[in-house]
Amino acid sequence: MNAILFADMLDAAGVPSGVFNLVNGDGPTAGTALAAHPDVDMVSFTGSTRAGVEIAKLAVPTVKRVHQELGGKSANILLDDVDLEAAVTAGVHACFSDSGQSCNAPTRMLVPAARHDEAVAIAIKAAQQHRVGPVVSDLQFGRVQRLIGIGIDEGATLASGSIGRPDGLERGYYVKPTVFANVTPSMTIAREEIFGPVLAIMPYRDEEEAIAIANDTPYGLAAYVQSTDRARARRVAMRMRAGSVYVNYPAWDPASPFGGYKQLGNGREYGEWGLEAFLEVKGIVGYGE
Repeated sequence: MNAILFADMLDAAGVPSGVFNLVNGDGPTAGTALAAHPDVDMVSFTGSTRAGVEIAKLAVPTVKRVHQELGGKSANILLDDVDLEAAVTAGVHACFSDSGQSCNAPTRMLVPAARHDEAVAIAIKAAQQHRVGPVVSDLQFGRVQRLIGIGIDEGATLASGSIGRPDGLERGYYVKPTVFANVTPSMTIAREEIFGPVLAIMPYRDEEEAIAIANDTPYGLAAYVQSTDRARARRVAMRMRAGSVYVNYPAWDPASPFGGYKQLGNGREYGEWGLEAFLEVKGIVGYGE
């Protein structure tokens, strides 16, 4: 619906016909046709890794460019000098924003092992105060429920929330704001994108281990670092394998490039990088002679 409203606004603003076109349809039909069509020079896609791979395959015969923004499993390193109450609380709300349906949500919170239990207690309080909206569909609701169940089965400590809807909500795609503690890097909830209000708290021994855990993911869209020492935070940020690293929960910056490494996909959005993705470079030699 939001795409239709955007098209209506462009039309009302007098944008000439053909500058913008909206095609309604699903991925297997409209998406496949666009990705494979020889008159389409470039495809930019936001969605699942599975669909991104299929689009890339469809684009191969026409050698078109493909830019993707796919899965994410962003780490949020809380260094040992932070105000834990503030850093954990902000991290919980950032993870649960939009019901956890943000590709760059800080879903893995890395905390010093010595303060793990303290961080968990703060996270529980923040989660219980959070008012969550619905996830996008019944299919997504089922996926989130399944992954919460897997987290329980694999031995993560269920600190808050659980399977099922929040109290007082008998229907709708509402998920209990859920916090897992004592999560290890090999657990499914530490590796798969859940895309729901589910936070995994992971203890680390020292800065080196924190960086290693943060980078131990097939994705690389975003990462977060919290510290009272800005120089230290920047040093850690430089070692994180992610396209965007956010230091001390900054405001959104639309001029900063957005995109990532590894199985997140190729390309960047926002700012001049987002425009360059849709442009071709032409060199005319001898033009000025």
